[in-house]
Amino acid sequence: MTRILHFSDTHFGTERKPVVEAALDLARSLAPDLVVLSGDITQRARRGQFAAARKFIERLSLPVLTVPGNHDIPLFNVFARALNPYGNYKRALGPVLEPVYENAGLLAIGVNTTRPRRRKDGEISDGQIARVAERLRQAKPGQLRIVVAHHPVRAKVESDLSNLLNGRERALAAWTQAGVDLILGGHIHLPYVLPLDPSAPSRGWIVQAGTTCSRRVRGNIPNSVNVITREEQGACHVERWDYAAGAHAFAPVDRTQVGL
Repeated sequence: MTRILHFSDTHFGTERKPVVEAALDLARSLAPDLVVLSGDITQRARRGQFAAARKFIERLSLPVLTVPGNHDIPLFNVFARALNPYGNYKRALGPVLEPVYENAGLLAIGVNTTRPRRRKDGEISDGQIARVAERLRQAKPGQLRIVVAHHPVRAKVESDLSNLLNGRERALAAWTQAGVDLILGGHIHLPYVLPLDPSAPSRGWIVQAGTTCSRRVRGNIPNSVNVITREEQGACHVERWDYAAGAHAFAPVDRTQVGL
């Protein structure tokens, strides 16, 4: 069995400490193969916020794959944004912005969709699309093939259409052909699971996460995380776990079977 714990939009600097502890407790109890943080790890890309994120990751004591979000680039420090936009990120989380994690049952490929010249929107280049597609084609038989990016590639509600990744259609065409199973994202604080192509749901799925521990929740959606499980026989499902304030813990609230 392969299990991935999907965190996103932690926004350290706006974190709720009881929720942080509950997320750590959940990670310890599930002992996933990999923890994914799909961007917006900090609120304003400040050193202290990245230090808090680094401490959180160290306390997980698990393999972790992170990619930057638009909030992980300085907003108000225009000189840092122009000259060294990922300086604090790299200092705290390591020099690699597009990491790859692999074991016998999993191939997870990180993609940096942030651009310093864009305040909020994301973008993907032809070079990135080709690199990811080639790595997907190199996957071993039986591996769950995952791409992790901050910006979403499909919207569930019309108001999020403006938040979609620039270049997404080219990416989706190439990655679907290369055999991607799941594309994990964040950015909009709205958790959902959608097929890449509604007419062919066996050809891959979108898995969006809410905010793990920030007070910047969306509407009436609480802090939430995703738990992705691939059984030995090949069945795969995505569970959404929400934070229950009364219990000071995350609990499962929804389960989607994804055909792969």
